[in-house]
Amino acid sequence: MPATLSPAQLARDLAVRDLADPAAGPHAVQVVVEQAVAALAGLWSCAVRRCPGERIVTVADNYDNLGYHPADVTRDARYTRYVDQDHVLRSHATALIPGALRNLAADPVEDLLLVCAGVVYRRDSIDRLHSGTPHQLDLWRIRRGTTTRADLEAMVAALLPDLRWRLEARRHPYTVDGAQLDVEHEGGWVEVAECGLAHPGVLARAGLDERWSGLALGLGLDRMVMLRKGIPDIRLLRSTEPAVAAQLADLAPYRPVSALPPVRRDLSIAVDADDRAEDLGDRVREALGEDVVESVEIRQETPYALLPAQARARLGATPDQKNLLVRLVLRPLDRTLSDHEANVLRDRAYAALHRGSVHQWADLTGGRDSAGA
Repeated sequence: MPATLSPAQLARDLAVRDLADPAAGPHAVQVVVEQAVAALAGLWSCAVRRCPGERIVTVADNYDNLGYHPADVTRDARYTRYVDQDHVLRSHATALIPGALRNLAADPVEDLLLVCAGVVYRRDSIDRLHSGTPHQLDLWRIRRGTTTRADLEAMVAALLPDLRWRLEARRHPYTVDGAQLDVEHEGGWVEVAECGLAHPGVLARAGLDERWSGLALGLGLDRMVMLRKGIPDIRLLRSTEPAVAAQLADLAPYRPVSALPPVRRDLSIAVDADDRAEDLGDRVREALGEDVVESVEIRQETPYALLPAQARARLGATPDQKNLLVRLVLRPLDRTLSDHEANVLRDRAYAALHRGSVHQWADLTGGRDSAGA
């Protein structure tokens, strides 16, 4: 059985505000949703069915009914937040699609746009573009009849009328002829969505036979709001700072409120040999929350076998571990940290990450030995 969330962790995750939910207050995320729905409903003159769904979903709908292989790595607890053996916090808005398709099979509509939007949960690295609780929008057009690649390209063009975009081939278990949708931004390409033709197997599992076909597109709402408004840090989307929050109800260009200086702390830690950036990000979020952490960057990785004896002793490392040099960037959105505050936060992050038997603390005011646990 995979590792599951504690009751406290589950309560914390379920309390996260869903920026896509109008009941939680207006937000620019909702503006992006409504513009997308209006564009596609106008393009096809089809019916629209909104399918908000629950945050806790079955493993079957999150993975099996979308065609994920039983051994797919994305099922691992390092990427997915398990509530119990059979339920997870939805890791993508696409987890709401199987239920929406079953409802369509029970109550058929000849041409229908399914709209599934909301907060999702994943274990992810920490930086300005990534969050453990991003927002996604799934838009699936399901109809009786044939659907083609040309229909997919028309869908994208309607969603992004003022942006230059491209489709790069990708494989998804729930699509045929799958693609990654990128938009041009500041001279480069930024991924904003995944899309393709709806996989016949996904439709069949929901009770829709070969007469049905469709388009599938999953859009990153946070990324789209950041691009449209010129927001540099994903944490700003949840800011309660009045001067920031007042700008988050529409898609008008963002006006920077302040440029508080970052505080950097470099950590040399011993971790399990298979630990990755996502594992570190999850532990730091648990220890500090996301409000004060701008990024967690692995700058160097050294396996135990290549560590000098002195380094092994300094870390208290064991043969099943490795050494990481990690840069922790702290920058609250509403204040500047003092050195003492930064050191306290550094030590909390260090305690959450370091798995060696010897510790090096930055803040000694609590009476801890700088070379002991």
